[in-house]
Amino acid sequence: MKDKRYLYLVISLLIVLIASVISLFAGTFLAANFDVIGIRIAMLIVAFASFGSSTLFSLLVYLNNRTVSRINDDQNKRAELYRDLQFASSNYSIIEFTDRMLIQKESDRYLHKFHQKDTPSFHMVISDIDLEKPLSFYTIRIPFKVIEGKTAGSIYISKIRFEKDLIKYDFQPMAHEHETQSYMLYNETTQRKNLIVNLVFNTGSSYFNEEALNPYTKIKIQMEVTSILGVSIAGLSELYFTNPTQVEGNGLHTYKINSSNFTLNKTPFIRHKNQ
Repeated sequence: MKDKRYLYLVISLLIVLIASVISLFAGTFLAANFDVIGIRIAMLIVAFASFGSSTLFSLLVYLNNRTVSRINDDQNKRAELYRDLQFASSNYSIIEFTDRMLIQKESDRYLHKFHQKDTPSFHMVISDIDLEKPLSFYTIRIPFKVIEGKTAGSIYISKIRFEKDLIKYDFQPMAHEHETQSYMLYNETTQRKNLIVNLVFNTGSSYFNEEALNPYTKIKIQMEVTSILGVSIAGLSELYFTNPTQVEGNGLHTYKINSSNFTLNKTPFIRHKNQ
């Protein structure tokens, strides 16, 4: 639409320019036939043509400046994107779960976060949960270490899947959260950090029996790890084990991790710029 307006303006100015040139050469004829009025008409056309040419020149200067401004904006955005990519590529954090996973009853002092729907709540609920029925609250704790990059600042979990007896149990964030922030605890004895998250399911669910061995074969954790510098990576961590190592008298279940695998789903990015 704009291109058509510019074309119409150029055509109109050309017509006026041609008319003004003709008027200049026909000035004597106009003066002889229309006296002074003819000369005035010719000067009016010339003045209008001069105004039109100035307008066209100003328009061309404006279009050129706008084009240059857009090019500069594009270059600035590209430079900023390059700086962000360079920063993200050298300040991410990749973790690996090690040793064993522990499952035990959740401490009563954290239950209010679930009932009050705090953010972060540090809770994940089983996919088929019925909130009208009695609920069980358990905590899983998994040691981890940084195998590449900077120190991990926070870990956000979007899904946990347990596999037991060929049945899959999916845990997801609470309804008011799109991801669950895990709690990170440093163990002074083992000198390692632990990922801690609370799981909520209906009492009597086949997912977990505190008095018996629960033969989980694999756990998949869909998570996003953010370094202390704010750079995140998203990936899938898979933990493999055969049987629980032991069931202790206080209800603590210990699972030895035979192997783990981390699959990167998304390249490093600065977290706060993607929210």
